[in-house]
Amino acid sequence: MPLVGSGFSVLSEDFAAAPYRYFAPLREQAPVHYEPAIDSYFVSRHQDVKRVLTDHEAFTTEMLQVRAEPVMRGPVLAQMTGAEHTAKRKIVVRGFTGQALQDQIRAIRTNAADLIAPFLPRGRVDLVNDFGKPFAVLVTLDILGLDTKDWQQVAAWNSGITEFITSIVLPPERRRHCLDCAEQLEAYLVPVIEHRRRHPGDDLISKLCTAEFDGIAMSNRDVTALIINVLVAASEPADKTLAYLFKHLIDHPEQMARIRRDPSLLPAAIAETLRYTPPVQLIPRQAEREAVFAGTTVPAGATVFCMIGAANRDPDAFTAPDTFDIDRADLGTARSFTAAAQHLAFGTGLHQCVGAAFARAEIETVAAMLLPLLDQVRYSPGFDYRETGLYTRGPASLSLDFTPVHEGGTGLG
Repeated sequence: MPLVGSGFSVLSEDFAAAPYRYFAPLREQAPVHYEPAIDSYFVSRHQDVKRVLTDHEAFTTEMLQVRAEPVMRGPVLAQMTGAEHTAKRKIVVRGFTGQALQDQIRAIRTNAADLIAPFLPRGRVDLVNDFGKPFAVLVTLDILGLDTKDWQQVAAWNSGITEFITSIVLPPERRRHCLDCAEQLEAYLVPVIEHRRRHPGDDLISKLCTAEFDGIAMSNRDVTALIINVLVAASEPADKTLAYLFKHLIDHPEQMARIRRDPSLLPAAIAETLRYTPPVQLIPRQAEREAVFAGTTVPAGATVFCMIGAANRDPDAFTAPDTFDIDRADLGTARSFTAAAQHLAFGTGLHQCVGAAFARAEIETVAAMLLPLLDQVRYSPGFDYRETGLYTRGPASLSLDFTPVHEGGTGLG
């Protein structure tokens, strides 16, 4: 087990290359790890992470004014509290549930079928770059009611915004680039918002434009911030979760074979993927008052980073936590996509991810569609697996070979 002594840093290349090997030593040797370079504290035990995420008065989202608002172009859901948070969250949630969700599942199927079709006769696909990334953006644009022909441009802007939010340290020239992306996306969205105010449809932007809070319609700035909020939150983790799911199933062929025989096991596999390799690894909060964890005092005003990956592998919360097991009794598939989830991949408490039910439907729909098409799926010869990211983490690519599907045999029509 590596030691996390005085020279250890979560900002080091060693940690970035293989964070999972450091999670147990952190929980055991340094459950509250201080990073002087960024004056922040990292908590890694499940009970401590849960405490930070559920005690909203002691640990606030104040730092998002600096970490998110500049690129979101306004306040985001996670910054809001009380009646405003309840009302605006409800509007967004309505765009991801009920009839809206059924319509989205159709859009998910169509987008997935169109994207995978060219690769089926070849018998090879990079599930991250050929499929996952464009898929996640296209589906999100459909939900918002934005023109999918602009997806590459929107994806580029989205990438800059995500870089801003998920970078622990951001050089000035990258910061400028990210802010440029946000400004250009805002300029792109404002005419759309103004048009939807006059001619609302069934899409989420129309719902945001026509909704009222305290009898007052939301401003363009409010709506822009919520659109960018949805764009980042819906597209960023989706391709990572899908790639991780396939990686774990390829690495555990007996579990893959069972899911192929019984697709009703798929939700359990997705829930376990989220626990085992959560795409969002860090969630920041600000300590409003002095707090003590495991004998260490965190001062008032300090930034506290919740280490989701480490918490999700805490043996005090899960049996044999470093094992990928779709049958695990302590996960509970039904509650894994709700506020009662034992894993913390969606956060927890007041600011738990609004799109959890949508994320489940999206990954489930795509995986159920891809598994029968990607027969005998395996890593491509010579493929070198690598993950990237500190704040959000996922496979850099996932090159897969499978039995080619010939014209007319796709079952996609």
